[in-house]
Amino acid sequence: MKVILRQDLDKVGLRGEVVDVARGFARNYLLPRRLAEPATPARVAELERVEAQRTRHEASTFEQAQEVASTLGETELRFEVKAGPTGVLFGSVTATDITDELWRARRIRVDRRKIDLQDPIKRIGRYDIPIEVFTDVSVDVRTLVIPEGGELPPEEEESPAESAEEAETVPEPAAAVAEPADTET
Repeated sequence: MKVILRQDLDKVGLRGEVVDVARGFARNYLLPRRLAEPATPARVAELERVEAQRTRHEASTFEQAQEVASTLGETELRFEVKAGPTGVLFGSVTATDITDELWRARRIRVDRRKIDLQDPIKRIGRYDIPIEVFTDVSVDVRTLVIPEGGELPPEEEESPAESAEEAETVPEPAAAVAEPADTET
């Protein structure tokens, strides 16, 4: 018997799929518990129509998400916060703070759960915060956390070749001091 599943079921199928199951299983288990419904030709046609509409909507949403991602990629957020002399913040910068700042700066609404911030930011510095705009569309937003009334130290960018040369030129211990030559008097 063919049925349309209303919920995901282990070893049977996923929600919205048309599956062929034993007549007794459908009549005694799936239909009374409202886990499935009979697959009539009209219901199957309606299911296919809804799926096609959802596919078209996701395609347009994906294009919009790419536009939002390009805008977010150009955005630089600045947070001026109170910090101690060692650069530790009095408080923290959280995902909610980032969503509020994105709304204030660019008028872009982002769900705070889509911001991949493992722990709140608790030190001054420069951060690249990954944000998932849509499925398979994510972008890094540059975020500056600076002390109140101050500035960040200049960004030091070294080329990999320079850092490799510094690693190779480790200062060697001073050569043994030459012993004074024996002079006979």
